[in-house]
Amino acid sequence: MQTQDIEFNSSGDTVRGTLYMPDGAENPPLVVMAGGWCYVKEIVMPYYADDFVDIGCACLVFDYRRFGESDGLPRQHINPWDQIEDYRNAVSFAKTLDNIDTDRIGVWGISYSGGHALCVAALDSRVKFALSVVPVVDGFPTMRRCHGERKFAAIQKLILEDREARQRGEPSQMIAMSTTDPDNEISSWPFPHVCTIFNDIKEREAPNHIHENTLESVELLMQYDVMPYAKRIYETPYMMAIAKGDNITSADLEIDVFNAVPCPNKELAIVEGVDHMSLYSNNDHLEKVSSAQANWLRDLLFGPEALLAKAAE
Repeated sequence: MQTQDIEFNSSGDTVRGTLYMPDGAENPPLVVMAGGWCYVKEIVMPYYADDFVDIGCACLVFDYRRFGESDGLPRQHINPWDQIEDYRNAVSFAKTLDNIDTDRIGVWGISYSGGHALCVAALDSRVKFALSVVPVVDGFPTMRRCHGERKFAAIQKLILEDREARQRGEPSQMIAMSTTDPDNEISSWPFPHVCTIFNDIKEREAPNHIHENTLESVELLMQYDVMPYAKRIYETPYMMAIAKGDNITSADLEIDVFNAVPCPNKELAIVEGVDHMSLYSNNDHLEKVSSAQANWLRDLLFGPEALLAKAAE
């Protein structure tokens, strides 16, 4: 495998990432990959990219605007529609590359970006396949379930106070992505193990990760719903992998969205014995999902009855 640093323009900001190329491949298909809440490109994605490269795909992994090595202000502000635009601009950049099959570009996402991948596939016909892992698909019930009634009311109060402060010209308040003391500190994702696992990942392999975000990011999450976009995916092959024990992004919400995709060429993998965060802390669990997705993608792109054959054929 060969890697190279890349950068491209996204709405006036420079976005930076890494291009993974399989050794000896001639014009391979490409998977555009970006991460979830407060991710940088070193979090989890290289493991999935390794499996995709092994089957003969190139991968373009990037940091969103305002995160990691990419430019953009305010830092740590998560606007899902800006991130979806970053995906689409990454596809535009990929179309300029002369060493990949530009007719076989797809998108992959995990957690928040798992929902983004669905939206991009629905909005952009240049995207020929899409994959999601434990996707966030509806922000309001997800936040309500994660926080519980009392904490949900508290964070809603903070969001409205933040909105009034922004109207006065003040910046959005920063809050923790998660905390080890959710009873006494409001955070976006109030699970102590989320904080512990992400801090372990930061120390081990993702030093650019910053474990906080704007409060406005949570307000925007509560407005996020991918269901209308799932219903538009008539022709784009789609694969969703979910954790049967997922209590963060909620398997029932994910299954409802999967069932709404009208494309007959779709697959749902419900992975036993894993939960949302064990896909970050346990490489055996991660491998269960990444291998399932790589196998589906291999059949789609390279199998004897591949639906997405090389453009030249």
